[in-house]
Amino acid sequence: MKTPWQAELADSFTKPADLLTFLELNGIHRPELLQAADRFSFRVTRSYARRMNKRDPRDPLLLQVLPDAQELIDNPNFIIDPVGDLNAITAPGVLHKYQGRVLLIATGACAIHCRYCFRRNFPYDANLIGKRQEQDALDVIQGDRSIREVILSGGDPLVLNDERLGELIRKIAEIQHVGRLRIHTRLPIVLPNRITTQLVTALTGTRLRSVVVIHANHANEFDSEVKEALRALQTAGIMLLNQTVLLKGVNDDAEILVRLSETLFETGVLPYYLHLLDKAKGIGHFEKSLKDARAIYRVMRKTLPGYLLPKLVREEAGRPYKTPVG
Repeated sequence: MKTPWQAELADSFTKPADLLTFLELNGIHRPELLQAADRFSFRVTRSYARRMNKRDPRDPLLLQVLPDAQELIDNPNFIIDPVGDLNAITAPGVLHKYQGRVLLIATGACAIHCRYCFRRNFPYDANLIGKRQEQDALDVIQGDRSIREVILSGGDPLVLNDERLGELIRKIAEIQHVGRLRIHTRLPIVLPNRITTQLVTALTGTRLRSVVVIHANHANEFDSEVKEALRALQTAGIMLLNQTVLLKGVNDDAEILVRLSETLFETGVLPYYLHLLDKAKGIGHFEKSLKDARAIYRVMRKTLPGYLLPKLVREEAGRPYKTPVG
């Protein structure tokens, strides 16, 4: 019998030392890890941790979540708001960057704290749609008939319970000029038990066409539970796309990224974007140069059919679309 997802979320690792003990890696625990975790808090689900290779300090899943002393180094090219989120806020929790679609910060919470997170410094306290701000956000959407798509992001919107999420989706569906709902989430990867029958009903129970954009960076993130969760969404008629971030030491290799695309397709997910790293403060050690990224992408292009080749892009503050760099 599956553990309820809320219980599994509550049982997450919240201290680096506990995860390292689980992985039999006590020898690499250092005081700098705690300093980095104080600056950006630490959280890893046990489901995700079980997919890491024990006694391997270079495991690609571990490197995505383990605090690093390099996070404490100030680099003037890495800033608090690297993609211009703050300038795009039109009401608390409402970001309007691109024509025809609007993004709602549904929560500041995540099931896992990825060290390369581009919103690790985002001021969530003043910029998310809690119950009190919800109507203001809906009024913004209602008042702009050019908006055809609403994107729920965060944090991770699937941290919301089924009742709260379903209520919000129903209210969005009442706005007649909105036709699509997009969910950006890491939970099908890091907490696959979250994909419940009730969640699927919430995503498919209105006239809106639902798109779920997951975030996977490596084929090792996929086990049988993840594949089962994604197939449940696909079987319900939900379009599934994936976004990947190019990360030094994690997936900066064409063979790794090709295997990821193949794994995604086997699970009913289409590769969507391969992002260059957003230059958020504290994550410079994950950066690959544009030259290196293009070299990797050239090999991917030779290897993969076009429909399995994600678009290589970077996000730039103030631009009306993601910038192709491939």
